[in-house]
Amino acid sequence: MSIEIRTCGPDDLPAALTPIFHYFGRTPNEETMERFGPILPPDRVHAASENGSIVGSGGVFPFETSVPGGFVRAAGVTLVGVLPTHRRRGILRQLMRAQLDDVHERGEPIAYLWASDDTIYGRFGYGIASFTGGIEVRLDRSRFQREFESEGRFRPVDVDAAVEVFSGIQRRAAEQHPGMFVRTPDWWRAKRLPDPEWAREGGGEMQRILLELDGRPAGYALYRLHWSSDVGVPTGFVSVIEAVGDSPEATRELWRFLLDTDWMDSAKAQLLPLDHELLLLVAEPRRLNFGVHDGLWVRIVDVEAALGARTLRDGEPVVLEITDEFCAWNAGRWRVGREGAERTDADAEIDLDVSGLGSVYLGGFTFAQLARTSRAEELVAGAVGRADDLFRTDRYPWCPEIF
Repeated sequence: MSIEIRTCGPDDLPAALTPIFHYFGRTPNEETMERFGPILPPDRVHAASENGSIVGSGGVFPFETSVPGGFVRAAGVTLVGVLPTHRRRGILRQLMRAQLDDVHERGEPIAYLWASDDTIYGRFGYGIASFTGGIEVRLDRSRFQREFESEGRFRPVDVDAAVEVFSGIQRRAAEQHPGMFVRTPDWWRAKRLPDPEWAREGGGEMQRILLELDGRPAGYALYRLHWSSDVGVPTGFVSVIEAVGDSPEATRELWRFLLDTDWMDSAKAQLLPLDHELLLLVAEPRRLNFGVHDGLWVRIVDVEAALGARTLRDGEPVVLEITDEFCAWNAGRWRVGREGAERTDADAEIDLDVSGLGSVYLGGFTFAQLARTSRAEELVAGAVGRADDLFRTDRYPWCPEIF
């Protein structure tokens, strides 16, 4: 039977989510629709059908995402899956073709995602753009190198208050951290703040804490307490879902609050950036047990628009020869400088695949790293250094939520 690729209508969404939910061991239900319905437009979901049944699909969250120096419209690729009965038939490639064509037509300069398997998306032009880290630290070994007197006020807030006040804090944080998408009120209510039993993994209810500094909202923490004890001695842990401050001072206050939690033995957190303040705040960094794994993957969909949306530093322009087999409209030579990118007939100075441009776009990697690992070739001496001068960023990419 032939495979038909089409966009979904409102009534197709439950069936379209079935292929990926198969791998979660669940079937989409009413709760699933409450979670995804408000934030996943049906026409951003492509479905692969055989004989009227959906056997594969892939969706896009329409995001406003932070990049160095600003924000860009971005396609947050999500819920991509093909049923095991239909693997190895080219269905994923057809879905990616339809999806990226649609993203391009909508004028979204980049697509990005969290990869379930880091061998899948490179063939479609995605480049690994960041790593992310996790910690597990004993609270009695979490002393800061420099003690400080807290000036913050902490208080719990209900969901309605959290939506209102956390939104502003998170946007201010996003301005400082490339890769962080701006959450809408619908996203907060449908995706981030719901607290279903299955998500607790044996822990308690989600705690929503607001930090105020100098009378203004400055940070928030979402966490759970996992209580346990052994002959009366606490052995449980604080599971930090997310702690976001809009300044270094706010981040310091939040983490001291979390690491001072009573009746707990340790704290755990995931999805931290590699330049997180904790690495230098604590007196014993090795006690954090900081572990690293791959994070965001970025696909440059429109070279000119993507580079025009982010800040490029002052410096001498460089000519890139970009190969892009999957989105041929990007291929060719581009003169990249302070004002962005433009087509050129000048001799190329660096040769690279579009996936390499995705790797450096948010600032998580450098052209020098690409060249050292044969992911880029320097054709003119000094060109790699000039490119890194243009793309230099102050903060490492961070997205505190898998979408």
